[in-house]
Amino acid sequence: MSALFLPSDYFRELPRAELCAAPDRPLEVELGCGDGSFLAALAAHHPEREFLGIERMLGRVGKTLRKIEAAGLSNARVLRLESGYATGWLLPTAGVARLHLLCPDPWPKKRHAGRRLVNQQEFLGGLARILQPGGEFLLKTDDRVYCEDALASLEGRAEFERLDWPDNAFFYPTTDFEGHWLGLGRPIHRARWRRR
Repeated sequence: MSALFLPSDYFRELPRAELCAAPDRPLEVELGCGDGSFLAALAAHHPEREFLGIERMLGRVGKTLRKIEAAGLSNARVLRLESGYATGWLLPTAGVARLHLLCPDPWPKKRHAGRRLVNQQEFLGGLARILQPGGEFLLKTDDRVYCEDALASLEGRAEFERLDWPDNAFFYPTTDFEGHWLGLGRPIHRARWRRR
């Protein structure tokens, strides 16, 4: 199974058997997987799980593929696509155990707030649809306002309950962007929710 995932049809909900080498294992999805550092590290640490990175930028897809292939990971794949569309329409209903959104584009200008993924109904509805009961949505961002928007958006949805996320609660690698912002002394805001 190739690490580059190319669906046969982009206009239907994908079955887990098409996405995963082992469809019976939990599936974790990273939206905007950047250079693939987080995805590859998590897949190497959890060989009992399946991982899918979704990234729209071709150069970043290439970097992620190289990391997956260099590590010899058979449980990680990458899909080149917009995150909102993949979440809203393509990923399987109740098929995702964990969804990671890490240092997304903050769209810092007030007039661009509607472009933030966590403010889009397509994404929020898709998130509720694709997470299995008990599944988790994890967010990290260097942008305080983005985190506040996410908290407000998910608080208004009965499908989700907020969870604590204490330091060192579980293995969670640092992304390339997170490392960059931490190196500049910027705080990282994080939040975690469970699908009811």
